[in-house]
Amino acid sequence: MKAPVSGRIHSIETCGMVDGPGLRFIAFLQGCPLRCLYCHNPDSWKRGGGREMDAQELVDEAWKYRSWMQASGGGITLSGGEPLFQPDFVLDIIRRAHKKGMTVALDTSGFGRLQDTQACLDEADLILLDIKTPLENEHKNLTGIRADQPRATLEYLKNINKPLWVRHVVVPGLTDSRESLDALKAILLNIPSMEKFEFLPFHKMGEEKWAEEGVDYSLTDTPQPDKSFMDGIREEFAKAGIPL
Repeated sequence: MKAPVSGRIHSIETCGMVDGPGLRFIAFLQGCPLRCLYCHNPDSWKRGGGREMDAQELVDEAWKYRSWMQASGGGITLSGGEPLFQPDFVLDIIRRAHKKGMTVALDTSGFGRLQDTQACLDEADLILLDIKTPLENEHKNLTGIRADQPRATLEYLKNINKPLWVRHVVVPGLTDSRESLDALKAILLNIPSMEKFEFLPFHKMGEEKWAEEGVDYSLTDTPQPDKSFMDGIREEFAKAGIPL
């Protein structure tokens, strides 16, 4: 096998329970082209931040937790930042993990040109896809990038029937309108390979990091969504046949 590809890691979590099935070894990769207004890890944006690690080192580290992962049906999750910002590194991790018999989930916004990311999408065992907003005209305002690449990624994943868990952050005043929710529902009902959908309530736990990075945080006065509202839209989507 060729020499391992090196990349940059923001941090590692060894016993994650929400980023894919079972117990997960989660590697948060460094670097992200998005500037989501509600991001809780702005320290992961810079491409040159974090620490360098090669793909084999990361897989060997994950291998230490194989008994927990195997017993729970878990595996490795590559998150970020945006992991597809480092597609060669991600692909090498996936292939080396598969040689060890470990599965890999990819937690992504769908960023990237398909010619660069297609192999990662093809070879990952599960995609955790974050739909930032279903309204294409709002995508750049919310994330700093246009919706073209994320939408192309979603269409590709549908075409190859890739197992998907889809997530969406509910931000009062930004993603909670009736127009937005109806558009989201229409998208979700047209994803045959979606195994699970999750509404994530907005929170401000990363606000201090924005200050540490010297970046203005525009959502200081934005409240967390009301629990009754969250319960109501979950019930609405479940009744529409969307798997929660």
